[in-house]
Order: sequence, then structure tokens, then C-alpha cells
Amino acid sequence: MKSLLIAAGGGGDAITATLVHAALHGADAPALVLTYAWERLVVDPVPGPRGRADFTGTVPAGDQLRLITPRSAPLPPAGSSLPRLAADLRPELGLLDPYEGTPGLAAQIGEAVTHCGADRIVVVDVGGDVVTDGTEPTLRSPLADALVLAACARLGTPAEVYVAGPGLDNEVPAELLLPRLGAPAFALEAADTEPVGAVFDWHPSEASALLVAAARGVRGVCGTRDSERPITLTSDAAHVHRLTLEDALRLNPLARALADAADLAEAEEASRQVCGFSEIERERRRALALREENADGTGAATAARAEGAPEGRRAPEGLWDRFLDWERTTFRLGLSHVTSRRIREELRLGLDAFQRLRAQLMAASPARDAAPLWRLHGG
Repeated sequence: MKSLLIAAGGGGDAITATLVHAALHGADAPALVLTYAWERLVVDPVPGPRGRADFTGTVPAGDQLRLITPRSAPLPPAGSSLPRLAADLRPELGLLDPYEGTPGLAAQIGEAVTHCGADRIVVVDVGGDVVTDGTEPTLRSPLADALVLAACARLGTPAEVYVAGPGLDNEVPAELLLPRLGAPAFALEAADTEPVGAVFDWHPSEASALLVAAARGVRGVCGTRDSERPITLTSDAAHVHRLTLEDALRLNPLARALADAADLAEAEEASRQVCGFSEIERERRRALALREENADGTGAATAARAEGAPEGRRAPEGLWDRFLDWERTTFRLGLSHVTSRRIREELRLGLDAFQRLRAQLMAASPARDAAPLWRLHGG
């Protein structure tokens, strides 16, 4: 028998589900984590989620359920971090395909219950979108979580919802979420993070990185990408809250509206009605803007990032000097820590260039290492 967990928001939630599983049952206990292939455009340039038809090399685990393995691959031009996650995480990974709406997701989850021999489902969300009501002004991505709640309710298998690190996704602030969540069920500890040790060398998830850092005792004010509002890491940031599925549904009107959504298009329309926007439509607009930038030549930034240089040119100073200048400026903003992703995006570094910088940082100044975050120096 395997534990069955669902990473409600996709992306970094699969990492968080691994942490929660380690805390509940131990890192070596067998488990299956169901997750979306629904990632930021930096990973997958195609808007919206990927379905099972978008991958090669998956393993059937039922009529509709597919397992992702290290040998799976997305069909170009799509991208996905899931095959590499399947190599780095101990639980199996199963793909949630939302294109057949709530009934299709419920069928996939039902096949996962049979595959695992599970008698209950654990739904995991980092940040807290799963308990939002759609009116929060900073809410950006409620649909994936709400679809999972609706599908679990339709299936009827006993389920619980775990929210880890309220507010760490830098969407809805923790002070709005905590009254809805009640007292924490437990706190993640450093030992629970061991199964995800190497993931953040390459994975862009910031919310899960912040959660791991909090569990390891990192404290301070952390800056994430593309957000003026920093995250303050306290002991509360490592807390995990448990709700019944019924309580989560009561708090989430979008999930209730998705009870009979027949496909992803109907689910998207329900999001417009309840929340006033469609996150998939926002992704389409961003993807179009990126294509237009590439077409008119300003997309040279993409090549620059791969080379580790600023927009289209080499800086006269080296990478190390550029980092030091950036660090001093960022420290003056009142930040004590930053995510790797913020360093990469603001310095326009490809993964290879960042790995070179990382090695230099580790050798020259080990005190900056607050893995998976970086401690800033203001000198």
C-alpha cells in the first residue's frame, strides 16, 4: 500500500507534498504524488497545463492515469520539470490532466486510489490558494487547487487538506489566511527536508524553497522574484495546517462552482465568474507578449540570459563583480535573503552561469549559503 498525495497547485507543490509525506510517514515510506504539469512560462512556454497527450514515455496506471518517470518527456515546444523531479524525488509522480474537467480528474484520482491501495487522500498546497474565496486582490492562480478540491469531492474517497507555509507563495498574505486555517497541525523540521536536498540546485520553485529554508531554521526578510512585498521567515513559516475536505470546500467558492465542469474551458469560465479573471488567459497574454518581443528583436534577452550577460551584451566587469554590485543594491532594500530564482532573473543568468556563480559564492563566502536561499551581505 502506498500513501496517495495530491499536489494541488502543481509545480512546487509536488516538492511540498514530498515534505509533508516525510513528516507524516517518513521519507522512505512508499507514496504516489499526483501533480499537474502546469508551470510558469520560464519552464513551459506554452500557456496552460499539459495533458497526458503532451508527454512521451509515461507509464499507464489505469485507463486515464499516467505516471511520469525520468524517461518521460514533453512534446516540443512544451517544457516540463516533472521528468527531472521524478528522478530527484522518492515518491512516484502521477500526472493530473484537467482537460476533461472535474469528472476526468475524479476518474484519474480514483485510478490512483486503486493503484496505491489507499483508503484516504492527502491534498497538499503550499501558500494557501486552496482556501481563498476569489476576492483577494493579490490572488493569481486559484484554478488548479479548486479543481482538485472539486474532483476529490466528486470522487467521495475520504480526504484531508494540508496547507504548508501560509503566504509563502507571495500571493495572499498570511494574515488573511491564518484565521481560516486555525491552529497548525505540526511544523516541518530540518530532517523532513532531506528528501528534497538536491532539487533546488535547479528547480525554480520559490514557495517550496522558502518552506524548506524555514524548516531548516533560516530566519529573516526574503525577496522573491517580481514582487515588491518581501516574505518574513519566522518559525510560523514552517507550520502545516490540516483541514477537512468539507471545510476547504466551504472556504472555496470556486471549487464548489467547479463541481460539474465538463472540461477545462468550462472551468476557466467558472474562474471568470467567481474570481473575475482567468489565469490561463493571463498566461496567453504573457506568452504572446514574449513572442512579440522575440519577433521585434528585443527577445535577445533570452540569449543573454543563457550566456549570463545583461540584455544582449557582455558586462565589462565579470560575473562576480556584477553580483556584488547587485547584492549591495538589493541589501539596501531591507532584504536579508533572496531566492536563487531572484538572483538568476535579475542578473539574467542561465542555469550554467548561475551554477558558476553558485560555486564561486560557496568557495569565497560560505556564510552566504542559507540553502536553498542566499544570505545577503551589505558590505
